[in-house]
Order: sequence, then structure tokens, then C-alpha cells
Amino acid sequence: RRIKRSISIDMNTIQFCTEDMLNRFAKIQYISDYIQKTKTVIQEKNKLEKIDDSSYANGRRMTNIGTFRAYVEAYLSDMPELNREMTFLVRQLAPNEHGLPIEIYVFSKDKSWNNYEDIQANIFDHILAVLPEFDLRIFQNPSGRDFSKLVA
Repeated sequence: RRIKRSISIDMNTIQFCTEDMLNRFAKIQYISDYIQKTKTVIQEKNKLEKIDDSSYANGRRMTNIGTFRAYVEAYLSDMPELNREMTFLVRQLAPNEHGLPIEIYVFSKDKSWNNYEDIQANIFDHILAVLPEFDLRIFQNPSGRDFSKLVA
């Protein structure tokens, strides 16, 4: 069964990774190798091209959203319930008024509807809970509680 669902990231939380962020992310087992390899490749490329790294706008940099996508892909790759023989994507969709959608497009091995729904829920429970680790927030329209905080 196909799992095709997205979450919308609050674009105000997307940023270049600082050294402190990369050190924190390197402690996450699913992406520790990714952090080291990507960091090395970027440093070598920027050094080769003599990039002035005093500005984040110069050269290549890692971002918290790109690192988060790498994490989600590694997390999903480790799930035995998912079929790696079929389409397996973690991708960005076009930004819109609700933020930046990150879409999960994978297939469950289990075709039972109940089990499929559990697998899908477990994936998104985890993704929503881990998002703050990457200094990211989900996009959510203001609620009554948000407005009551403004009055207080």
C-alpha cells in the first residue's frame, strides 16, 4: 500500500546550520555519517573555490531542512515494514501559504488496512515529535489559544 503524505514546515524556521547545530546533529545515530561526509565535501569544495566563509550566503552550506530530510530518509530506510523495492522518496514540494511541504512517498509491505494505518501513523508520530531536534516547526494556522496569548 502506498503512503503519500506531507507535513508543512514553518518556513521561518529554515536556516543554515551553525557549527553548534552540526555538532548536535552528529550525535543523532541515523545521520552521524551523513553529517561528517557532507560537512567534509562542502568544506573541501568551498576551500578549493576559495570561498569567503564570513557570510553564510557564500559557497555551499548545510541547512536544517536538508539535514532533516536526510534524517527522515535514514529513519524510513531502517523500518522493516516499508518496501525498499518500490518508490522511496522524501522530497520537498513547492512552498505555499502553509509553509514548505515535505512529502513522504513510500510503500508499506503490509497490505492490511489496519496495519497500514498503524505504520503510517507511527511514521508521522515520530516525524512530528523529532522536528524540534532540527530547530524546525510544523506550520499550523493560529488557534484560539494563540490569540489568547496575545491578549494576556
